[in-house]
Amino acid sequence: MLQMSKAPALPATLLEIVNLTKSFEGVKAVDDVSLHLREGIITTLVGPNGAGKTTLFNLITGHLRPTAGDIRWQGDSVVGTAPWKIAQLGVARTFQDLRLFSHMTVFENVLTVMENSAWFWQSEAGSVTERRRRVHEILDATGLVHKAEVRANDLAYAERKFLSLARIMATKAKMWLLDEPASGLDPGSYERFVTLLRNEVRRGITICIIEHNLEIVVSISDRISFLDQGRLLADGEPDEILSNPELSSIYFGERNP
Repeated sequence: MLQMSKAPALPATLLEIVNLTKSFEGVKAVDDVSLHLREGIITTLVGPNGAGKTTLFNLITGHLRPTAGDIRWQGDSVVGTAPWKIAQLGVARTFQDLRLFSHMTVFENVLTVMENSAWFWQSEAGSVTERRRRVHEILDATGLVHKAEVRANDLAYAERKFLSLARIMATKAKMWLLDEPASGLDPGSYERFVTLLRNEVRRGITICIIEHNLEIVVSISDRISFLDQGRLLADGEPDEILSNPELSSIYFGERNP
Protein backbone atom coordinates (compact mmCIF):
# COMPACT_ATOMS: atom_id res chain seq x y z
CA MET A 1 0.00 0.00 0.00
CA LEU A 2 1.24 3.49 -0.80
CA GLN A 3 2.44 5.41 2.23
CA MET A 4 0.54 8.59 3.01
CA SER A 5 2.09 11.43 4.98
CA LYS A 6 1.40 11.92 8.67
CA ALA A 7 -2.09 13.26 9.45
CA PRO A 8 -3.84 14.64 12.55
CA ALA A 9 -5.36 12.23 15.07
CA LEU A 10 -8.24 10.26 13.54
CA PRO A 11 -11.67 9.45 14.98
CA ALA A 12 -12.17 6.15 16.78
CA THR A 13 -12.65 3.01 14.69
CA LEU A 14 -16.22 1.68 14.46
CA LEU A 15 -15.49 -1.23 12.12
CA GLU A 16 -12.05 -2.75 11.56
CA ILE A 17 -11.10 -4.95 8.61
CA VAL A 18 -8.01 -7.08 9.29
CA ASN A 19 -6.03 -8.84 6.53
CA LEU A 20 -9.27 -9.68 4.76
CA THR A 21 -9.17 -11.99 1.73
CA LYS A 22 -11.97 -13.43 -0.40
CA SER A 23 -11.20 -15.85 -3.22
CA PHE A 24 -13.52 -17.18 -5.91
CA GLU A 25 -12.11 -20.28 -7.63
CA GLY A 26 -8.58 -19.11 -6.96
CA VAL A 27 -9.16 -15.48 -7.96
CA LYS A 28 -8.75 -13.00 -5.10
CA ALA A 29 -11.60 -10.47 -5.27
CA VAL A 30 -10.35 -9.01 -1.98
CA ASP A 31 -6.66 -9.49 -1.29
CA ASP A 32 -5.28 -9.01 2.26
CA VAL A 33 -7.14 -5.75 2.92
CA SER A 34 -6.81 -3.99 6.29
CA LEU A 35 -8.93 -0.91 6.83
CA HIS A 36 -10.44 1.19 9.62
CA LEU A 37 -13.91 2.67 9.08
CA ARG A 38 -13.96 5.52 11.56
CA GLU A 39 -16.81 7.08 13.52
CA GLY A 40 -18.67 10.15 12.34
CA ILE A 41 -17.04 10.63 8.93
CA ILE A 42 -17.67 9.74 5.29
CA THR A 43 -15.19 7.25 3.87
CA THR A 44 -15.34 6.69 0.11
CA LEU A 45 -14.16 3.51 -1.57
CA VAL A 46 -12.79 4.29 -5.02
CA GLY A 47 -11.02 2.33 -7.72
CA PRO A 48 -11.59 0.95 -11.21
CA ASN A 49 -14.28 -1.61 -12.00
CA GLY A 50 -13.48 -4.99 -10.49
CA ALA A 51 -11.44 -3.48 -7.66
CA GLY A 52 -13.35 -5.44 -4.99
CA LYS A 53 -15.47 -2.65 -3.54
CA THR A 54 -18.86 -4.37 -3.67
CA THR A 55 -17.31 -7.66 -2.53
CA LEU A 56 -15.97 -5.80 0.50
CA PHE A 57 -19.49 -4.58 1.31
CA ASN A 58 -20.81 -8.15 0.94
CA LEU A 59 -18.17 -9.37 3.38
CA ILE A 60 -18.91 -6.67 5.94
CA THR A 61 -22.65 -7.37 5.88
CA GLY A 62 -22.23 -11.14 6.17
CA HIS A 63 -23.52 -11.98 2.70
CA LEU A 64 -20.13 -13.50 1.95
CA ARG A 65 -17.73 -15.27 4.29
CA PRO A 66 -14.05 -14.35 3.96
CA THR A 67 -11.44 -16.87 2.89
CA ALA A 68 -9.10 -15.36 5.48
CA GLY A 69 -8.90 -12.40 7.83
CA ASP A 70 -11.29 -10.77 10.27
CA ILE A 71 -14.01 -8.11 10.47
CA ARG A 72 -14.50 -6.47 13.88
CA TRP A 73 -17.49 -4.35 14.84
CA GLN A 74 -16.62 -2.19 17.86
CA GLY A 75 -13.82 -4.63 18.65
CA ASP A 76 -15.75 -7.89 18.31
CA SER A 77 -15.41 -10.25 15.34
CA VAL A 78 -18.53 -10.62 13.18
CA VAL A 79 -17.11 -13.19 10.74
CA GLY A 80 -19.67 -15.96 10.37
CA THR A 81 -22.45 -13.80 11.81
CA ALA A 82 -25.75 -13.90 9.90
CA PRO A 83 -26.59 -10.77 7.85
CA TRP A 84 -29.68 -10.05 9.95
CA LYS A 85 -27.58 -10.09 13.13
CA ILE A 86 -25.05 -7.70 11.60
CA ALA A 87 -27.94 -5.43 10.65
CA GLN A 88 -29.20 -5.64 14.22
CA LEU A 89 -25.80 -4.52 15.48
CA GLY A 90 -26.20 -1.29 13.51
CA VAL A 91 -24.91 -1.81 9.94
CA ALA A 92 -27.35 -0.83 7.16
CA ARG A 93 -26.79 -1.02 3.43
CA THR A 94 -28.20 0.20 0.14
CA PHE A 95 -27.78 -1.60 -3.19
CA GLN A 96 -27.40 -0.31 -6.73
CA ASP A 97 -30.74 -1.92 -7.62
CA LEU A 98 -32.38 -0.11 -4.62
CA ARG A 99 -34.61 -3.08 -3.61
CA LEU A 100 -37.72 -1.06 -2.82
CA PHE A 101 -41.23 -2.47 -2.38
CA SER A 102 -42.39 -1.23 -5.77
CA HIS A 103 -46.15 -1.51 -5.19
CA MET A 104 -46.12 0.02 -1.72
CA THR A 105 -46.41 3.75 -1.16
CA VAL A 106 -43.42 5.85 -0.12
CA PHE A 107 -44.85 6.07 3.40
CA GLU A 108 -45.36 2.30 3.59
CA ASN A 109 -41.84 1.60 2.30
CA VAL A 110 -40.34 3.52 5.20
CA LEU A 111 -42.83 2.32 7.80
CA THR A 112 -42.18 -1.35 7.03
CA VAL A 113 -38.57 -0.92 8.12
CA MET A 114 -39.82 0.19 11.53
CA GLU A 115 -42.58 -2.36 12.07
CA ASN A 116 -41.81 -4.95 14.74
CA SER A 117 -43.47 -7.64 12.63
CA ALA A 118 -41.56 -6.75 9.46
CA TRP A 119 -38.07 -7.83 10.57
CA PHE A 120 -37.85 -10.57 13.16
CA TRP A 121 -34.53 -9.23 14.40
CA GLN A 122 -35.85 -5.74 15.07
CA SER A 123 -36.00 -4.43 18.62
CA GLU A 124 -38.95 -2.51 20.02
CA ALA A 125 -39.63 0.38 17.66
CA GLY A 126 -42.08 2.38 19.78
CA SER A 127 -45.80 2.99 19.45
CA VAL A 128 -47.63 3.22 16.12
CA THR A 129 -47.99 6.97 16.63
CA GLU A 130 -44.26 7.37 17.31
CA ARG A 131 -43.33 5.33 14.25
CA ARG A 132 -45.63 7.31 11.97
CA ARG A 133 -44.26 10.58 13.35
CA ARG A 134 -40.73 9.38 12.65
CA VAL A 135 -41.66 8.41 9.08
CA HIS A 136 -42.94 11.95 8.49
CA GLU A 137 -39.67 13.37 9.86
CA ILE A 138 -37.64 11.16 7.54
CA LEU A 139 -39.76 12.00 4.50
CA ASP A 140 -39.37 15.69 5.30
CA ALA A 141 -35.58 15.31 5.55
CA THR A 142 -35.43 13.47 2.21
CA GLY A 143 -37.84 15.82 0.41
CA LEU A 144 -40.45 13.11 -0.10
CA VAL A 145 -43.32 14.37 2.10
CA HIS A 146 -45.39 15.38 -0.93
CA LYS A 147 -44.88 11.88 -2.37
CA ALA A 148 -45.91 9.98 0.77
CA GLU A 149 -48.94 8.29 -0.85
CA VAL A 150 -47.28 7.65 -4.23
CA ARG A 151 -46.22 4.09 -5.05
CA ALA A 152 -42.47 3.57 -5.21
CA ASN A 153 -42.86 2.26 -8.75
CA ASP A 154 -44.27 5.63 -9.85
CA LEU A 155 -41.44 7.77 -8.50
CA ALA A 156 -38.81 9.45 -10.62
CA TYR A 157 -35.36 7.89 -10.49
CA ALA A 158 -33.92 10.50 -8.11
CA GLU A 159 -36.93 10.12 -5.82
CA ARG A 160 -36.38 6.36 -5.64
CA LYS A 161 -32.79 7.04 -4.65
CA PHE A 162 -33.97 9.24 -1.79
CA LEU A 163 -36.54 6.63 -0.75
CA SER A 164 -33.73 4.10 -0.47
CA LEU A 165 -31.90 6.52 1.84
CA ALA A 166 -35.11 7.14 3.81
CA ARG A 167 -35.37 3.42 4.51
CA ILE A 168 -31.78 3.40 5.76
CA MET A 169 -32.55 6.34 8.05
CA ALA A 170 -35.51 4.45 9.51
CA THR A 171 -33.28 1.59 10.68
CA LYS A 172 -31.42 3.78 13.20
CA ALA A 173 -28.20 2.08 12.10
CA LYS A 174 -24.90 3.53 13.29
CA MET A 175 -23.12 2.76 10.01
CA TRP A 176 -24.45 3.19 6.48
CA LEU A 177 -22.88 1.34 3.55
CA LEU A 178 -24.05 3.09 0.38
CA ASP A 179 -23.40 1.58 -3.04
CA GLU A 180 -23.26 4.43 -5.60
CA PRO A 181 -26.10 6.33 -3.89
CA ALA A 182 -25.70 9.50 -5.98
CA SER A 183 -25.38 7.94 -9.43
CA GLY A 184 -27.77 9.48 -11.94
CA LEU A 185 -28.86 12.37 -9.73
CA ASP A 186 -29.51 15.75 -11.32
CA PRO A 187 -27.57 18.75 -9.88
CA GLY A 188 -30.41 19.88 -7.60
CA SER A 189 -30.97 16.40 -6.22
CA TYR A 190 -27.26 15.93 -5.77
CA GLU A 191 -26.98 19.07 -3.64
CA ARG A 192 -29.86 17.82 -1.49
CA PHE A 193 -28.17 14.43 -1.22
CA VAL A 194 -24.88 15.94 0.03
CA THR A 195 -26.74 18.11 2.56
CA LEU A 196 -28.68 15.10 3.83
CA LEU A 197 -25.55 13.01 4.35
CA ARG A 198 -23.68 15.83 6.03
CA ASN A 199 -26.63 16.39 8.42
CA GLU A 200 -26.63 12.69 9.31
CA VAL A 201 -22.87 12.70 9.90
CA ARG A 202 -23.31 15.64 12.28
CA ARG A 203 -25.82 13.47 14.15
CA GLY A 204 -23.14 10.83 14.59
CA ILE A 205 -23.79 8.49 11.67
CA THR A 206 -20.75 6.81 10.10
CA ILE A 207 -20.95 6.43 6.32
CA CYS A 208 -18.96 4.39 3.81
CA ILE A 209 -19.71 4.98 0.12
CA ILE A 210 -18.77 3.21 -3.08
CA GLU A 211 -18.50 5.89 -5.76
CA HIS A 212 -17.03 6.23 -9.26
CA ASN A 213 -17.87 9.86 -10.02
CA LEU A 214 -14.80 11.87 -9.05
CA GLU A 215 -16.79 15.09 -8.68
CA ILE A 216 -18.91 13.39 -6.03
CA VAL A 217 -15.83 11.85 -4.41
CA VAL A 218 -14.15 15.25 -4.13
CA SER A 219 -17.18 17.01 -2.66
CA ILE A 220 -18.30 14.43 -0.11
CA SER A 221 -15.29 12.48 1.20
CA ASP A 222 -13.62 12.95 4.57
CA ARG A 223 -11.36 10.02 3.82
CA ILE A 224 -10.67 7.93 0.72
CA SER A 225 -9.65 4.28 0.42
CA PHE A 226 -8.32 3.31 -3.00
CA LEU A 227 -8.67 -0.30 -4.14
CA ASP A 228 -7.44 -2.05 -7.25
CA GLN A 229 -7.60 -5.74 -8.16
CA GLY A 230 -8.73 -6.55 -4.64
CA ARG A 231 -5.86 -4.75 -2.93
CA LEU A 232 -5.93 -1.59 -0.82
CA LEU A 233 -3.37 0.68 -2.46
CA ALA A 234 -3.90 3.80 -0.35
CA ASP A 235 -5.99 5.13 2.51
CA GLY A 236 -5.87 8.76 3.57
CA GLU A 237 -6.97 12.36 3.18
CA PRO A 238 -8.86 13.16 -0.07
CA ASP A 239 -6.40 15.76 -1.35
CA GLU A 240 -3.50 13.41 -0.88
CA ILE A 241 -5.17 10.46 -2.57
CA LEU A 242 -6.64 12.40 -5.50
CA SER A 243 -3.43 14.27 -6.26
CA ASN A 244 -1.35 11.10 -6.45
CA PRO A 245 -0.39 10.58 -10.12
CA GLU A 246 0.19 6.84 -9.71
CA LEU A 247 -3.32 6.32 -8.37
CA SER A 248 -4.81 8.54 -11.05
CA SER A 249 -3.15 6.51 -13.78
CA ILE A 250 -4.60 3.30 -12.32
CA TYR A 251 -8.06 4.79 -11.93
CA PHE A 252 -8.19 6.04 -15.53
CA GLY A 253 -6.66 2.84 -16.90
CA GLU A 254 -3.46 4.43 -18.17
CA ARG A 255 -1.22 1.73 -16.66
CA ASN A 256 -1.21 -1.09 -14.17
CA PRO A 257 0.04 -0.73 -10.58
